[in-house]
Amino acid sequence: MKNLSISEQNGRSMVEMLGVLAIIGVLSVGGISGYSKAMAKFKLTKAQDQLTMLLMNIRTAYATSPSYSGLSSANAINYNLAPSDMISGTSLHNAFGGNVVLATSNNNLNFSISFEGLGKETCASLASTDWGTDGLVSIALTTGSALTVDKLPISLPDAFSGCSSATADNTITWTYY
Repeated sequence: MKNLSISEQNGRSMVEMLGVLAIIGVLSVGGISGYSKAMAKFKLTKAQDQLTMLLMNIRTAYATSPSYSGLSSANAINYNLAPSDMISGTSLHNAFGGNVVLATSNNNLNFSISFEGLGKETCASLASTDWGTDGLVSIALTTGSALTVDKLPISLPDAFSGCSSATADNTITWTYY
């Protein structure tokens, strides 16, 4: 027969459980923060790759042409000039979900690629990336005039001042010949 006056404790105390929950909470916050930073870096790298691939494909397609006549977002999709991860129906989108617009200027001798819907940090990072000067005419930011090739690369502080706010309403336009 079991003696009822002797109590046997099984399990964990409330203090131990609260300690475990506190540790789990701290680790979760750190994990979520790290994941968010990793995703932002992934999207930035993806946007850089998208721009590079689009630029190279346009240059290759128009290598023997005297101008960029007929270049548009629709034709870039039709002729498979845009990477497949940029295509959404009949329009192009960057890694951050903003529109990508292709246009020509200077009697079709120049073309531009615009990335819309960028946050301030993304805008500044993409603008301050050294894109080289091979064919690059200018980079235009949301709040400023176009910076010509002799003023490139853009420093990070200048890029921050050229991008408007933390919300996703910034546009960068690269113009090439």
